[in-house]
Amino acid sequence: MASVDAVEDNRAFAEKNEASFPILSDPGKGMCRDYGVLSALGYAKRWTFYIDGEGIIREIDKSVNPMKAGADMVENLRSLGFPSAG
Repeated sequence: MASVDAVEDNRAFAEKNEASFPILSDPGKGMCRDYGVLSALGYAKRWTFYIDGEGIIREIDKSVNPMKAGADMVENLRSLGFPSAG
């Protein structure tokens, strides 16, 4: 997960929501710009990038629904053949 919010804001978000994964802080918005996810309003779009062990982007999900993102991610990982999703 990546956000244009400050590290402190992301830490508070992670603690509040008991996140079990890292959140990348990109307050300078450079990484979001590089990946093409920076919206016109300056926020990161909710896209999921599936990147393999070689660093190759295998798929980009541009229609992420936060309510079912976890289940969708597992399904997409399986369909792409990622080993730990089996």
